[in-house]
Amino acid sequence: MDSDSSSQPSKRSRVADSVRNNAREVLKEDYGKAKGVALEAAKSRAWFYPIKGIFYFLSHRTLWKPFLSRLPQYIALYGSVVAGMFTFTYLPQLGILVFVNGPFAVVTTVFLVLNESATIVNMVSRNFLLRDTLLDTFDGTLLSRNKTEMVREGREVKSGSDPITKLGKSLKSPFDRFSPKAIVRYFMYLPLNFIPVVGTGIFIFLQARGRGQGVHDRFFQLKKWSSSQRSDWLEKHVGPYTAFGLVATLLEMVPVASMFFTYTNAVGAALWAADIDANDESMTDEKAPSFQGDSPHETGVTDKTE
Repeated sequence: MDSDSSSQPSKRSRVADSVRNNAREVLKEDYGKAKGVALEAAKSRAWFYPIKGIFYFLSHRTLWKPFLSRLPQYIALYGSVVAGMFTFTYLPQLGILVFVNGPFAVVTTVFLVLNESATIVNMVSRNFLLRDTLLDTFDGTLLSRNKTEMVREGREVKSGSDPITKLGKSLKSPFDRFSPKAIVRYFMYLPLNFIPVVGTGIFIFLQARGRGQGVHDRFFQLKKWSSSQRSDWLEKHVGPYTAFGLVATLLEMVPVASMFFTYTNAVGAALWAADIDANDESMTDEKAPSFQGDSPHETGVTDKTE
């Protein structure tokens, strides 16, 4: 009995230490270079790729197939989550935020609830509902940019009349489940919303950094990059990926249209990946990517080695 009772505090202590270590790691990652990241993100042209993805998606109807196949299920999921969040969490959170944000609390609480809803929907849909179709959209966009050999590294490519019908069996899937660190990060930074006016913006910006770092998981896999290569690349270009993640996050917070922007963001990420590959894995910020142009130099970030 004594040994059991003494082991329980020890277990609780280990859990507490693990949470503290995760928290310290998250703080070190996100605050250590926050100022530099903000400056790089502001200068980067990578923010334009989610916008380019919208126009590319709309002008290439063959890419609509994965989106349309999941639309009814997603609408049901999104509607139920948003309705539930506003019904049960809007007024309690407004009651707290009104003391720090004053009249602005009405607006900041809406953004907070939408962000919370988007997080829940993204966690469920990306891991289950939309997982395969987002992969098809990314790979199909690469095929439309004549990146057939790259796509063949991760799936079979068949003959077909359009990029989506050419997609065969996927040999590899790059999408990880929602990580414990992402959950810790989200709830750790949630209190930032209590900072008057600017708190919600800071919260969204920090979330955007994590969002941006995952947009090229498939690209890295198709290029057969090692974990160290991926980490080095993301660390070197953290600003551009944060810029992409910020625009993508804001778009996916738009009520009703969230799913549409989830797919257009996948298209934008694939277009960016195709430009990077065409430019021999180097990037430049000479100009923002155009709506129509596919120049290999339009890659949205500065190559610091040049």
